[in-house]
Amino acid sequence: ALSPASNSVNVWPAVVKPHEFALYILIFSFGAIFNALALWVFFCKIKKWTETRVYAINLVFADCFVIFILPFMAYLIWNKSVRDELCQFIEAMYFINMVVSIYIVSFISIDRYIAIKYPLKARTCRSPSKAALLCGLLWISVIIGATLRFQKRHAAFCFQKDATIPTAQTLLSIFFVFTLPLATLTFCSIEIIRNLKRQLKTNSLEEKLIQKALYIIYANLIVFLICFLPAYLGILFRFIMEYIGPSCFLIQVMMNFSALTRCIATSNCCLDSVCYYFVTKEFQEAILQPKSSTDKTNQTQSLQINTC
Repeated sequence: ALSPASNSVNVWPAVVKPHEFALYILIFSFGAIFNALALWVFFCKIKKWTETRVYAINLVFADCFVIFILPFMAYLIWNKSVRDELCQFIEAMYFINMVVSIYIVSFISIDRYIAIKYPLKARTCRSPSKAALLCGLLWISVIIGATLRFQKRHAAFCFQKDATIPTAQTLLSIFFVFTLPLATLTFCSIEIIRNLKRQLKTNSLEEKLIQKALYIIYANLIVFLICFLPAYLGILFRFIMEYIGPSCFLIQVMMNFSALTRCIATSNCCLDSVCYYFVTKEFQEAILQPKSSTDKTNQTQSLQINTC
């Protein structure tokens, strides 16, 4: 859906090979289990509403939608289905929920950055209701943008790239869908790590907690890079190759690479569990922690909730 276009190249949709189909089955199976457990935990086990819980629930919903359409997507690509109304719906759903997932992860990193870098300002600019409003605006804007975009797509087959998309629009899509969130996530993660390491040197009592928070931040950044960086590097490289006029062999190589990176990007709906399962554990520790000191408890809870 986000593939760059070239007016001189007509690329057929990549066919899902048996090993790719097996990957989709694994992603569907584990994703369904992990996200079902996540929904049960967030709605049945955790009672307190926080910013992180709001973001995590929206992330789970986005992942669940991807899991739901995954069998349809694999079937449509496998059979080289024509681009009918069902195909347009599946394309739009896949695009919407992958973009929402990317931006929700960015929102979580921004929220943690504000909470740790500016703890006093965070009390006024952060709240569960504001987080819910931000997520709502994200869903609405992405849905409207995807609806307008996919109605105007000119492609004969499902998940075939549109050969009429202007170059500027392709580059803008790459920037807003991946480059901007990646830059935001990287900046916020680096700043959070710096601040936590300073606390690690000055506050030995919370050393284990800070170390755990650091591991979670590293994990979130690594998961994001593993899932999305190959896909968008492939899009960028294919855009460059098609612009300079590649051979049929190179086109086929890029198609196969794009199919593989699409599987990797889709696996994000499973790997996101690394984030919100850690969040769940930290919430439970925060709730069960003895209240020996009000200030210390508030500080610890803030660190636990906003760094996971």
